[in-house]
Amino acid sequence: SSRTKLVTIFIILISLNYFMPCNAQLSTTFYDTTCPNALSTIRTSIDAAVSNNRWWTVMDSKRLGRRDSTGSNAQQAGTDLPRGNFNLGQLISSFAGKGLNEREMVALSGSHTLGQARCIRFRERIYSSSLRIDAAFNSSLSAVCPPTPPNGDGNMQPLDLVTPNAFDNNYFSNLVSSRGLLISDQVLFNGDSADSIVTEYVDNPATFASDFAAAMVKMSEIEVLTGSSGIIRTLCTSAS
Repeated sequence: SSRTKLVTIFIILISLNYFMPCNAQLSTTFYDTTCPNALSTIRTSIDAAVSNNRWWTVMDSKRLGRRDSTGSNAQQAGTDLPRGNFNLGQLISSFAGKGLNEREMVALSGSHTLGQARCIRFRERIYSSSLRIDAAFNSSLSAVCPPTPPNGDGNMQPLDLVTPNAFDNNYFSNLVSSRGLLISDQVLFNGDSADSIVTEYVDNPATFASDFAAAMVKMSEIEVLTGSSGIIRTLCTSAS
């Protein structure tokens, strides 16, 4: 299967890392000497795996050479990650702390075109938020998410109710229609500075796709470990 092929390829690349000389920075040519066919092989498998989704962009400019951390810090992750009830100012500040500007923040929020959220994460949006919300959308959410916790806490709703399994720009169209699932979604279109960016992505899906890809590459290079720093994990669930 495509998934099996991808896993096999990544295992090979992990093994190759052990024989690579230390490199102090990321590079687009990281594998050129040790495994010159690596990227073309991975690209072929990924293209086959996502052939039904025209939105996925594989970036030629993505730089390689990352290493894994020696441990994880749940407390730091909780502090660093933006929350579903953040207002616009908090979102801008959170992303700015990682070197990402407001436009990049909005573009990356477009990843919510996929995935789901639990009732415990969007209950506040239904019952206690002053943000605009479409009446029919509110009614449908109320049906699966009762006002009193823990009733329904684990009930799930798609972040994009229109095309929940496709990577597209409907997430932004939802915001314009006051159908953002999380508070942190709807604040992107609420009469403030992000409105014009959302509108641009609704009107120009190719611009969203381009901005999202560029922001993803930029985000992938935040606080990376290279050279002799960190480790190369052979088991992703363990720091070894």
